[in-house]
Amino acid sequence: MTKRLSLREFQEDLVRRFAEAQSGNRRALLGVRAGRENWLVNLTDSGEILPVPPLAAVPLTHDWFRGLANVRGTLFSVVDFSAFHNGPQTVPGGPARLLLVGARHGTNCALLISHALGLRNPDDFRSNPDGVADDRPWVTERMLDTRDDHWLQLDVPTLLAHRGFLQAGLE
Repeated sequence: MTKRLSLREFQEDLVRRFAEAQSGNRRALLGVRAGRENWLVNLTDSGEILPVPPLAAVPLTHDWFRGLANVRGTLFSVVDFSAFHNGPQTVPGGPARLLLVGARHGTNCALLISHALGLRNPDDFRSNPDGVADDRPWVTERMLDTRDDHWLQLDVPTLLAHRGFLQAGLE
């Protein structure tokens, strides 16, 4: 029989694990899926993950710029991370989530992702030996997990500073 935890115990455990990951020399990774791609984000670069609130559309923007979201009184620009990479558009709702990535870097930006896959241990990954480099400058490394699933490591500051990411308006 599995042990039942109260919501409070679960939240306290989660806060403890996040604090350990951020303060220790252990480098924790957050796994997310955007379309058909699995991504790893350094926990220190990731922010809150939340269900997708209503989005206010912004006219004359690329289809990957999904609009603005009000998160506790603060507006966040929302980028469909799959569509940004020419993948399928993410349907808000169900398992889709917003990953707030910009606040730590001085910008209110959220990535719309297909699924949040949870914390990952860096020891469970190895460099992809195929030697193929990714042409996207925000991909720091292509990796394989213990099941040989492909993962891409995201460099959040590079993504947030990239001209193509910043230019959401149609020209």
